[in-house]
Amino acid sequence: MTGRFIVVGLRRSGLAACEAIARMWPGASVTATDRDSDVDLGRLLVTGAEYVPWGAVPTAGVTALIKSPGVPADAPPVLAARDAGVPVWSEVELAGRMLANPIIGVTGTNGKTTTTALVAAMLRSGGLDVEVAGNVGRALSELPGLISPAAWVACELSSFQLEDIDRLRCRVGVVLNITPDHLDRHGTFEEYARCKLRILENQAAGDTAVLNADDPVVRAAGLPGSGDRVWVSKADRGSIDWDHAHLRGDHNLENALAAAAAAHAAGVDPAAVDRALREFHAPAHRMQFVADVAGVAYVNDSKATNPDAVVKALTAFDGGVRLILGGSLKGGSFAALAGSVAAGPVARCYLIGQAAGTIAAALERAGADFTTCGTLDAAVAAAASDAVPGDTVLLSPACASFDQFRDFEQRGERFCEIVAGVAGGG
Repeated sequence: MTGRFIVVGLRRSGLAACEAIARMWPGASVTATDRDSDVDLGRLLVTGAEYVPWGAVPTAGVTALIKSPGVPADAPPVLAARDAGVPVWSEVELAGRMLANPIIGVTGTNGKTTTTALVAAMLRSGGLDVEVAGNVGRALSELPGLISPAAWVACELSSFQLEDIDRLRCRVGVVLNITPDHLDRHGTFEEYARCKLRILENQAAGDTAVLNADDPVVRAAGLPGSGDRVWVSKADRGSIDWDHAHLRGDHNLENALAAAAAAHAAGVDPAAVDRALREFHAPAHRMQFVADVAGVAYVNDSKATNPDAVVKALTAFDGGVRLILGGSLKGGSFAALAGSVAAGPVARCYLIGQAAGTIAAALERAGADFTTCGTLDAAVAAAASDAVPGDTVLLSPACASFDQFRDFEQRGERFCEIVAGVAGGG
């Protein structure tokens, strides 16, 4: 393919997009830009792309603008492209046009990474070749031309990636749940939900849409696309070997059922599905057991960046939870979370970061106990001091991390470091 492309945003996805165009469409030209100046120009220029400043992006004669997921819709280069009639594609849309491989796409407010990894494990257990990509650390555009044409692709898809697709087709599309999140980016819950459901819109007859019947928004939604609809519910627990799984909590039961349905749609038999489920452990930062120190368990759930994720995480515990909450605000309400904390297994909350005051007000209205700690180090120290054998110190913050950390991974890694200090007596 020839043409002229603009790539906006030069972190992992944007650089991978430039490399994919150079690799797959060598006759095309690329102009690239980023709002920040600390981009990897060496890696970019190897692709043959031309770098231009943020405010100097040309639009004349452009085939399409490729938008990285971190770039909002109102970014000046994106607005200029739309005004000029230039199509705007997400990075996954670009990759989808280059890949002939069947894609199992997984979206939802919570559970995407765990479910994507579990789908991949189930396909491997069934003897299928599978690659994992998307919002999970490996850009989808890293795959074209570099993987087996027979491989399935298990792809985690965020609302940021789905908002600008056009022809991206998921042979199997999984919608786990839709609850308020990223309202600071999408503006309204309705727009956020619309972006999530776009995962289904290009499905054809014979494709499969796996849907969570226990999620009220998914159940009531007007679903796009022509895929065959497969509904899963916690009532189907007996259809998988959940009793021998390492995963915990009602939310992970929903994730496992959805993953099993997706694997079945790809042709994996039930025995292989159950074998993978029994062997699977949650990825880092997602209900990750860190240590047992003097009878107190420490669990890293740093990926729980919205209140609903925490509500679901709490279903894994019967009592004695020392819950660390807080971080940067994303525009949602903490009222439902506060109610679950007050009525559930939480002994006390320990609040950190920018959101501490907002969460404290919600907890106070619900009659829940809390201590404002400010930093993660202080919160772990306070929770460890209060905990008794049988308790769990749980980092499940209900917020983004950008007030004090680079991302949720760095926050989770710091939690693990602090716990190692507690275990060593430091």
